[in-house]
Amino acid sequence: MKYIESVKFHGKLPEKSYLNDIPAVEWIVERGELVFNSGVTFFVGENGTGKSTLLEAIALAAGFNAEGGSRNFSFSTRDTHSELYDYITLSRGIIRHKDGFFLRAESLYNSATYIDNLDEIPCDTPLISGGYGGSLHTRSHGESFIATVRNRFFGNGLYILDEPEAALSPTRQLTMLGLIKGLAENNSQFIIATHSPILMAYPNAEILRFSEDGICSVGYKQTEHYQITKQFLDNPERMLGIIFGENA
Repeated sequence: MKYIESVKFHGKLPEKSYLNDIPAVEWIVERGELVFNSGVTFFVGENGTGKSTLLEAIALAAGFNAEGGSRNFSFSTRDTHSELYDYITLSRGIIRHKDGFFLRAESLYNSATYIDNLDEIPCDTPLISGGYGGSLHTRSHGESFIATVRNRFFGNGLYILDEPEAALSPTRQLTMLGLIKGLAENNSQFIIATHSPILMAYPNAEILRFSEDGICSVGYKQTEHYQITKQFLDNPERMLGIIFGENA
């Protein structure tokens, strides 16, 4: 399922904007559009190539809060998001998603606090935290992340995830793969920025590599994440010797 079929660029960025120096942004500006060819898409690449910047802009253009949450979340601890979302338009499919969430590992604590603060407001409605399996602050970072996906993601949804592996152990990353599969089979679209070779192994996903040359689609085993991880696990002593300048 694809609720967002492409990202189109319009207008002209301010001349002195730092966004002009981000390769992925420059690539989209030149071509005018980035097309999604799968219901599960991964943004991968080195730090600073624009993965999270573009992901955040897509989330904001889709109506989500910059620090994460559903479209109903309205908190802000600090406005640090870029203005890129003002210059993109999302080309949507005929069917609209019924659920959605922008999940950022780095700001999940802020989202959890927002939920708990809402629950402290006297009202007759059920506690919001109940929809997450209880207060997320009573769990570890990784467990609260998994609890959010397991309890709050209902399917028929658009789910945008920014570096989920930051919160997850390798075992929990495997758990996450299973959750993604179940939700994808229930008419959901995922757009995920990640460095995890475990997550990007998801079958039939599109992997978009961000680099100094822009954005291109690559196979799983073509990613540096797979190649470097495999080389290290195949012979960690040799790799450590190279890193430390020793003969191995």
